[in-house]
Amino acid sequence: MAVALNPAYEAIGKGFVQQYYALFDDPEQRPNLVNMYNAETSFMTFEGMQLQGAVKIMEKLTSLTFQKIIRQITAVDSQPMFDGGVLINVLGRLQADDDPPHAYSQIFVLKPLGNSFYCAHDIFRLNIHDS
Repeated sequence: MAVALNPAYEAIGKGFVQQYYALFDDPEQRPNLVNMYNAETSFMTFEGMQLQGAVKIMEKLTSLTFQKIIRQITAVDSQPMFDGGVLINVLGRLQADDDPPHAYSQIFVLKPLGNSFYCAHDIFRLNIHDS
């Protein structure tokens, strides 16, 4: 079954990013991110560690110990996908607790689920170069 490209992909991408980081950046709200992932089929690569399924992803996210994040989003680039999904690339800077700020990139692939979306793929990497 072919699904048309979603013409609202830019708004969907920006809205998802806003909602995701609002939950992620608040340690008390972070466990609610579980609702954004599929129990079996969602993948996350966090700093090179690959995880599959909402439970494993949430184990990783809830194990993060920082309490405060200062985040600046530089760019949110989105593309429509032919299955009705949305590809999102986020470029930004974040500072966790008293660490120095670091640039980061995060890629999300949203897949349609009824009238909504779930995060099927999530790749996060701090842009730290040891060259």
